[in-house]
Amino acid sequence: MAPHLRVFKEPSDSNREILQAPTIRVRLAEILPLIALAQKKNYVWLQDFLDDEVGVTPDLYEVLRSFATTARPAC
Repeated sequence: MAPHLRVFKEPSDSNREILQAPTIRVRLAEILPLIALAQKKNYVWLQDFLDDEVGVTPDLYEVLRSFATTARPAC
């Protein structure tokens, strides 16, 4: 007997994403090596957070913007 397929409604935009307020402050030096290792080893869980926003100080933002325009991609 063929399996029965069920159709589910797509959740509305208001229910699609539950935003979590940032509640923990962490130094960049603590998390950067972990994020770099997860990216290097291609850990799937890291992809779950790629759309998350991260707060940075204005001076770090300016440095990163400048770096992005001058950095050359690694070969």
